[in-house]
Amino acid sequence: MISRESISEVLQRVDIVDVIGSFVRLKKRGANYLGLCPFHHEKTPSFTVSPSKEIYKCFGCGRSGNVIGFLMEHEKLSYVEAIRWLAQRYHVELQETAVSPEWKEQQMLADSLFIINHFAQEFFTHALLETDEGRHIGLSYLQERGLREHIIQKFQLGYNPENGDAFARAALDKGYHAEYLLKTGLIARRAGAQGSEFPYRDPYAGRIIFPVHNLSGKIAGFGARSLRNDPHTPKYINTPENEIYVKSKILYGLYQARQAIGKEDECLLVEGYMDVLAMHQAGIENTVASSGTSLTTDQLQLIRKLTRRLTIVYDGDAAGIKAAQRGMDLALEQGLDVRLVLLPDGEDPDSFVYKHGAQALKEFIATHKKDIILFQLETAAAGASDDIEKKSALINQIAATLAHLHDSTDFLRRQDYIRRCSQMLHIDEQGLTSLVNKFIREQLQRKSIPASTQAEGQLLAQTAEDANKADTLQLLQQDEQQEKGLIKILLKYGQLPLKENYTIADFIFNQGVQLELMEHPIAKMIMLEYQQLYEKQQTIDLRYFLYHENPEIGKFVAEVLNLQSDEPLSENWEQRFQLQIQREHDIPIEQAIQTVHHLKMHKLKKMIADNLRELQQAQTEEEMLHCIELHQQLKALEKQLAEATGTVIYH
Repeated sequence: MISRESISEVLQRVDIVDVIGSFVRLKKRGANYLGLCPFHHEKTPSFTVSPSKEIYKCFGCGRSGNVIGFLMEHEKLSYVEAIRWLAQRYHVELQETAVSPEWKEQQMLADSLFIINHFAQEFFTHALLETDEGRHIGLSYLQERGLREHIIQKFQLGYNPENGDAFARAALDKGYHAEYLLKTGLIARRAGAQGSEFPYRDPYAGRIIFPVHNLSGKIAGFGARSLRNDPHTPKYINTPENEIYVKSKILYGLYQARQAIGKEDECLLVEGYMDVLAMHQAGIENTVASSGTSLTTDQLQLIRKLTRRLTIVYDGDAAGIKAAQRGMDLALEQGLDVRLVLLPDGEDPDSFVYKHGAQALKEFIATHKKDIILFQLETAAAGASDDIEKKSALINQIAATLAHLHDSTDFLRRQDYIRRCSQMLHIDEQGLTSLVNKFIREQLQRKSIPASTQAEGQLLAQTAEDANKADTLQLLQQDEQQEKGLIKILLKYGQLPLKENYTIADFIFNQGVQLELMEHPIAKMIMLEYQQLYEKQQTIDLRYFLYHENPEIGKFVAEVLNLQSDEPLSENWEQRFQLQIQREHDIPIEQAIQTVHHLKMHKLKKMIADNLRELQQAQTEEEMLHCIELHQQLKALEKQLAEATGTVIYH
């Protein structure tokens, strides 16, 4: 683990304009810098970097954060990887905190394997481009397949010479341990080797080499394609699983595609290495491959980090359709919006581009996207229209599939599918809704989710008419703005004195602003950690939270600091959210008092509304009297708070 002192030293040296300026062309505009947003397509610059606040904000797509958040989003690094990236750039030697011997040994092994893989990639690429054998055999093959030089270099393709032990000898001569080389699968023991005979061989001899990068750009393993037409020789072989390479957790091309996926807000999935290369060469750079494995939860989670839109581009034959449908339920469980493009029978992206050209492939994909759930329904319904048993099985299959869309963000999407599927199958919509709800309940029970979460899942399964979502959304927006305003005041002005020996933070925590009043999960985390530091009487720096090791906290703080620009807020904004937040020219103390009171008032109004709903649903006289008594108490509190804030209460 990196020590906190080292992280602080890195952050002290960081220049956000320098870092972001290495990826985005920035122009000074007043106190800030302006450029084209790297996260979405735009022609007019709306991406702003503030050196004084140490944050960036795009007013086009809404993305914002600090320099670490930028590296994590743009380069797809983890928090620790972003810190190491900055340390290397600013020449800071990182100090590691004490770790267990086991963890240290595991980390050293992983580092060794990455180093060996990097050496192997350079060896194979040199053999492909700089040797006669590589150029005449390997490079000529790739060129015959239509690959141009920039794609070969972008993906660091290589060639392992036919000589059965060329790489093994080169690696051992460099001093790499045979134990680690064997673990990577780059060398193997020679069967029957005796005496002085060299004991190792190259398993990839005579093959084209495809380095497989992880999301941070390190080479985790390799794929190797045979150039022989030998039915007894496997066409492709891959790195055996080890400490840094687990095939089910890696997608080929994801490192090269990461930025394009973010910009297009879509990931295209193909089957093999050559398909990825053909797509990228065609200008469709948001493409990755599962490399022959069925889609796994880990792979889908990698995609979901970058986008929620997945389009599967497979061969249109039966095998391609079956492969596309295998991972559908898993993709839906991850909240992905899945589309399917079936190429003409017998074609894959590589062969399609070779025959018809890049532009034809782009146009085909754009015009042939099918919703995968409706596609599944159409293909299955064709053979079940007159068979009651088949139709019944199909309805259950569709209901089970739709039950995977049980996340709150998928509510309206699921309802639309239910409506469309019921129309296509000529069945009752409410009946299909009930069946989907049944599958949702069974899923929750199987996963042993706590009762409160099960109740939430059942609630989300209700029909859209019962949901009253518009009012709920408005209430959530109001609460969120209240809480963001409070966090901003606490972080920026919490240490300011309200009176002698009494700070704004003292006032906030002594006025009953407790975690129970907060609903936004990140706001609650910040309040809790701030309060812990406050109770220990530690100095609390805004930058501590802005560059917090939890990237969600850093991102939230950047958004909070962007709540208000240097321009004055519209009065309608304050009236709409019943919120007063610190402007740079206002007095922080007055704003802290007003924000706390308004937050408490808003929460109190919510309690009154909840109690009134319970009163309407009361079944007994005792329940009704309890609600009436509670209503009177809440209204009395509301009146007291209104007198303190000058708020007018409408009845």
